[in-house]
This record gives sequence, C-alpha cells and structure tokens, in this order.
Amino acid sequence: MNIVVDAMGGDNAPLQVVKGALDAALEYKNINITLVGDETKIRDCAKELEMTFTDNISIVHTDVAVSMEDDPMVVMKEKSDSSMAVGLRLLKDDKGDAFVSAGSTGALHTASTLIVRKIKGVRRSAIGAILPFNPPILLLDSGANPVVTPDLLLQWALIGSAYMKKVFGVENPRVGLLNNGTEEHKGTPTICEAYSLLKNNNTINFVGNIESKEIPTSPCDVLVTDGFTGNITLKFAEGMGKFIGRKLTEIFKSNIFTKLSYLFTFKKKIKKFKKEMDASEYGGAPLLGLSKPVIKAHGSSKAKEIKTAIRQAIEYSRSNIIQDVAKDLK
Repeated sequence: MNIVVDAMGGDNAPLQVVKGALDAALEYKNINITLVGDETKIRDCAKELEMTFTDNISIVHTDVAVSMEDDPMVVMKEKSDSSMAVGLRLLKDDKGDAFVSAGSTGALHTASTLIVRKIKGVRRSAIGAILPFNPPILLLDSGANPVVTPDLLLQWALIGSAYMKKVFGVENPRVGLLNNGTEEHKGTPTICEAYSLLKNNNTINFVGNIESKEIPTSPCDVLVTDGFTGNITLKFAEGMGKFIGRKLTEIFKSNIFTKLSYLFTFKKKIKKFKKEMDASEYGGAPLLGLSKPVIKAHGSSKAKEIKTAIRQAIEYSRSNIIQDVAKDLK
C-alpha cells in the first residue's frame, strides 16, 4: 500500500509533515509513503530532524505549493502543478492508495472533486470529522459545504453510517440531525425536510434531532449538518477540550495539598482525559463520498497529527467503504 502525502500543505509544512511521514514509515509495516513537494526542502528537513529516509519513502518533486490564502480554484488553474494537485493525480492514476494533506480545505475539496471524482450517485462529498467523545461521533459536513439541501444530508447519513460501521465497528450506527431543538417541526425548512427524509428511510437508524448541548453525551454515532454549522461545532469542541484540560491542571496545582493529590491520585486520570479529548488521536478527516480515500489533516497539524492522519488513510483504504457505498447507492 502506498500513501501519498502533500509535503507542502499546512501551517507547519514541510518540517512537521516530513517528520510525521518519516515516523509513520518507521511504525506502520508494509506501507510505502510518497512525499510530494520541493525535494531539496524535504531532504533539508530530514537533515534538520536528524532522520534518514527508509526504503519505503519516495519523493515526487514540485516546487509549487497551495497556500491557505489561495482561492480554492487556484489548484486547478494557476497551480495545477502544486504538491496538492500532483498528489491527487497520483491517486487518480492508481499510483497511490490514499492521499493526505493539511493544506487549504477549500482547495482540497475542489481539487479532489474535480481530479479524483465522486462515487457515482454522490452529489457532493463531505468532510467527516471525529468529535472525541465517548463513544466518538462522526460529524459531517465539517466544513466543505456551507449550504446544503435535504437530500445531501440524507446521503451523508448513509455514507457516515457505512464509515462508522466499517472503521469503528459500530454495528447499527445511530444518526442524528443537528438542530436547535428536539421537536420534529424545529429548524429551517431545509432541516425540517431533511428530518422527514431521514425518518422515512428504513436503511438509517435515525434517532431524531440533536441539540448541541447533548453532543458531549454521545447521543448518536453520526451527526449530520451543513458545513458552516459543522465547522463551528468542531472547532468549539476542540477548544473546550483544551480549555477543560488546562483548567483541571491549574486547579490541581493551586497549592501544596492539591499538588500532592494531583501527583499521587489524579495525574494519570487527567492525562487520560486529555488524550481522550484530543482530536489528533483520530488523525485527519476523510472526504466521504469520493471515489478514492482522501484525508484532510488539520491546517495546524504537527508531526503527531500527520502520522495519525496517515494511519487513518491506511485504515480507510483497507476498509472497502467506498466500494460498499457505491454498491448501496446503486
């Protein structure tokens, strides 16, 4: 299996991307990794990190990169030879089994749709991010489609259910619709119509509307919404996780007695809690609905996040979800 990685995408590229890829190449067995980007910079990063390239690492050179400020369509026009575009074409041409990028979300979504293409029958792909609660929740869309239609939410519910079943082993995934109330008539006309579609589809385990205050209790396994609302929800959850972890540490370190209690009783528990609330433990977010696996890593990803995104790409590629979804939609 070969995982193609955009070495130039993200706020911390290429150094942290290279480190994450080299770490993944050492840990994950029988995996090849192709780094796409400026070869001189990539090799300079390896030298700075005092890491060596193993036999399962290769480089495809291009000195063009898509920035976070670029218009999404730039990857198809002025920067068609960028690391993102070249990597996606490698995936399209079966020279890779999955693609990972921490680059611009809009550019990646646009280029993936136009180069890799969607599964036949899928109208739009969606970003499926994992909310790190217990059990975890797949939130989609998480940023690719700010405006949606009811049938899109229905398709994403079907695709999300397949993903949670295959990757997380959830036998009969519960699907919720993010709303400002639990009543059936609540929400915008789009949400109300989506509720009706979800309720009347017997292939979906629909559990109704979910209010945002209920999300931390994991009332569902798949939560569908538009990309604008989903992205705000995702970032708020990430921020709250970090805030709570930091406040707990401050409380237990406030005086000598709480410090002793922290050291001897709560340190491991708080560390475990922080790990459970760390979204980076789940890697990046798959673009669900595409004909081949594409993983969007967080723009601020460091080596750990890149490594786990590569692991997620491996799991996604092996899961055969895409084939299952194509069959179900047909």
